[in-house]
Amino acid sequence: MASRTNPVLDTRALNRATLARQLLLSRAEMSPQDAVAHLLGLQAQNVKPPYFQLHARLAGFRPEQLATLMEQREVVRMVTMRSTIHTHTVRDALVLRPLVQGARDREVNYFRKGLAGVDLERLARRARDFVEEEPRTMGEIREELLREWPSADPQSLAVAARCLLPLVQVTPRGVWGRSGQVRLTSLECWVGETDVAEAEGAEAEGADAGIDAVVLRYLGAFGPASVKDMQTWAGLTRLREAFERLRPRLAAFRDENGVELFDLPDAPRPDAGTPAPPRFLPEFDNLLLSHADRSRVIPPEAKGRSWTGNQAHRTLLVDGFLAGLWQTDDEGGRPGLTVELFGTQTRARKDEIAAEGEALLAGMAGAPGPVRFGSIHG
Repeated sequence: MASRTNPVLDTRALNRATLARQLLLSRAEMSPQDAVAHLLGLQAQNVKPPYFQLHARLAGFRPEQLATLMEQREVVRMVTMRSTIHTHTVRDALVLRPLVQGARDREVNYFRKGLAGVDLERLARRARDFVEEEPRTMGEIREELLREWPSADPQSLAVAARCLLPLVQVTPRGVWGRSGQVRLTSLECWVGETDVAEAEGAEAEGADAGIDAVVLRYLGAFGPASVKDMQTWAGLTRLREAFERLRPRLAAFRDENGVELFDLPDAPRPDAGTPAPPRFLPEFDNLLLSHADRSRVIPPEAKGRSWTGNQAHRTLLVDGFLAGLWQTDDEGGRPGLTVELFGTQTRARKDEIAAEGEALLAGMAGAPGPVRFGSIHG
């Protein structure tokens, strides 16, 4: 629990501070590569979300900008936080992947029954050699490993390879306007020795220094935040020690429930009354996934409405909070956008939403189109 002397940040204050860090109060004049780094990566379980995430955050963003970075191997798609695919700058991929390795090792342990008799170090070497010959599909990796361990569970072998090795999805997978099967190779093979050497030089500062640096960057992108918030974002535990090391360098607050929140002293914390324009976010946007307490963005009446079963929906922010869902459609060959609002909005607010939707269609679909209000389910 936070000290009673720490200033209290109410829900709207937390909302505006987080939106400012997430570049969602006003679009930033920032390069896509710098934005990917600032945000510590973009959730990328599907191909298109990273592009929509940047459109919502950057002035003048064009999909081909991120696509070019992917083709030039300046950013990569790989499993990192929460065991999910993220788009990272190469440097962050090299730094963050080792940080979450402990969680990946624990994931392998869930499959130990299917890995009876399998030497995991040998499996990692065999899988690395195989994917570095040329990029491979998960099916090909599984079949290759079955040759050596025919009595093992095929899925367990594939999971072990994915967890033990830093595997990246090679292009054209993830490139806007193109399609491609998921093929994997090692991060080191894909980005080359120079980038790896630079990251290893940064790691030489020590494990604690590396974790502390990521804590500071997390607060810069998602703060103010609690220890549990960062643990939720990273899919890690036992980060309290890092926060305590950094305490002399941090500002401390508490939320309305008394939970201690940490922040960078000079980070933006706008007035709670600061206007927040409508923003269309893709499924799995990290804004909605990176705090243990998500009430700073998701009001009680909207809780659970951004998901149906295991399917995440594209979400709409109004006044900074989750207020609806959306989907694109193609009616008569013309791109359009349907918005499903959770509650009543004023005519002026709906006009703002429509204008933002039209900008999204123009920027991402390449042509203007109508914005309709209705149900996205039919």
